[in-house]
Amino acid sequence: VALETRALIAWMEKMPFVLGGNLQGGELVVTFPYDRTRSQGVTREQTPTPDEHVFRWLAFSYASTHRLMTDANRRVCHTEDFAKEDGTINGASWHTAAGSMNDFSYLHTNCFELSMYVGCDKFPHESELPEEWENNRESLLVFMEQVHRGIKGVVRDLQGRGISNATISVEGIGHDIRTAADGDYWRLLNPGEYRVTARAEGYSLVTKKCEVGYAIGATRCDFTIGRSNLFRIREIMEKYNKQPIRLPVRQFQAHRPRERRLGT
Repeated sequence: VALETRALIAWMEKMPFVLGGNLQGGELVVTFPYDRTRSQGVTREQTPTPDEHVFRWLAFSYASTHRLMTDANRRVCHTEDFAKEDGTINGASWHTAAGSMNDFSYLHTNCFELSMYVGCDKFPHESELPEEWENNRESLLVFMEQVHRGIKGVVRDLQGRGISNATISVEGIGHDIRTAADGDYWRLLNPGEYRVTARAEGYSLVTKKCEVGYAIGATRCDFTIGRSNLFRIREIMEKYNKQPIRLPVRQFQAHRPRERRLGT
């Protein structure tokens, strides 16, 4: 792994990023993960993440506000007309790429990342840069605003202290995120009602309903979780230097009690 790649990985592990985008050239399209096909040897295959609907919205928020991406009258960059697909595409269904930034961010951090191909010319001339900026300025602003969509909150213990590395799960979506150092979290979601569960090692899990609206602004959804019974027992035993009681395992045969007839 290259040094700059290691540095970037360390940076992403340190900072709790929520939304990311990497800018590229040579096309006019926004791609979203997964970027690698599941089937070996297949170069193009629709490979969605559990957050497919969220990624599609994020991609569309950029493409639809770009000056050219969704313009049906623009010229095609090369051979594929991505304007027919609203200027967005699943990365693996375009061409498979192992170890992409988008896939790493989604699988190993809390960050949802996409790739923006912002122009047909991969190496535009200096004189063309002002126009390229105008083509993408509004898209960049709208895309950044999407970081405020979904739910956010803090996971605390009964004493009000934030719990780091707690897991936030959304029912029906097989992708969890984790809380930051102070117990705070941010979870991108499309509008709707969700059952969200917070859990942490040594604590009892808590589930609640969180509703996401259409207006920009993440819904506050905090959790307070207490120590589990098993953890409290272990804590007490460690405090008083007690050893667990080990009872021999015995097999018991259950006997059905005889029925007694009551007379009158």
